[in-house]
Amino acid sequence: MPTRHTPESIVIADAPTAILEWAARHIEHVGIHQGPRLFDGPGRTATLPCWPRGALQVAAGHGRGAAGRTYDWDRIDRARDEAFALLAEALTGHPVDADDPAAAKVLHRRVLDRWSAEPGHTAADAARAFRTAATRAERAPF
Repeated sequence: MPTRHTPESIVIADAPTAILEWAARHIEHVGIHQGPRLFDGPGRTATLPCWPRGALQVAAGHGRGAAGRTYDWDRIDRARDEAFALLAEALTGHPVDADDPAAAKVLHRRVLDRWSAEPGHTAADAARAFRTAATRAERAPF
């Protein structure tokens, strides 16, 4: 069953490709925010324009969980981290690895943040990058 996107949804994807697709739909829905005032104001929610990293975080459940619902956060977090790795590879054209898993997580996020900070990227560009990463993962022979 396909993952349905709504910013208010309490259904949280737990597979990297589903997280990437949800993030693509999310950033298309709310828009991209670039600039120095990203974190100004009363706070960020799942319904406001976001940075591409934020779209992935929201797709992986940040700010969307329901109090009365149980989630497998370990599984979701692993899928989110794999989605970051897949996206970093899609953006650079090669695997972005490190010997230490914590260092690899930092590198994956740094690749995305650098790409996101480049002037001129649109929500459509970010959505395309998310979907490219998801498609590559689906085609990979594991």
